[in-house]
Amino acid sequence: MKRFLLAALYTGAVALANPGMADVAAAQAVVNGDMKKMVFHADPKAVGTADFMTFDEQPLNLSDWQGKWVLVNFWATWCAPCRHEMPMLSELQTELGGDDFEVLTIATSRNPPAKMQDFFAEIGVDNLPLHRDPQSTLARQMAVLGLPVTLILNPDGEEVARLTGDANWSGDDARAVLDALMAEADS
Repeated sequence: MKRFLLAALYTGAVALANPGMADVAAAQAVVNGDMKKMVFHADPKAVGTADFMTFDEQPLNLSDWQGKWVLVNFWATWCAPCRHEMPMLSELQTELGGDDFEVLTIATSRNPPAKMQDFFAEIGVDNLPLHRDPQSTLARQMAVLGLPVTLILNPDGEEVARLTGDANWSGDDARAVLDALMAEADS
């Protein structure tokens, strides 16, 4: 019994000393609705290192966003669930976007730039980036096997959670998970 108590005490101390673990526990505690599809990682995972590009073909890397929480959404113009989800990602960016948080959208596979612009215009999204991963290099490194896939990266640039499929990112359920992650990291 004494060993059990010491193990429990040690585990609790480690969790409190490791904000990444505390983030996940707090977020898991508030999961509801569409967020039930989210998979939280016990330990943060490294992200892909492949470059992707801006709409104008300037190189980018996920490391460019270190220092803030990032919700990375892989999508495509031909993806019906992406069409449904993207306006909610736009609302989330409007509500939370800033120095500490950003929604980053990356069109993966073959998405002609003109079709990307048309896609955003048709659904009324004007505040999210039209970034591209035309060869799916980053998507493959990140094990994106279907679309949409949304990853949550901590300020260290590590993946802490992943949701496959579309979700209501502008709803209270998503906000509760994100608030829990970001609040625990700040404390």
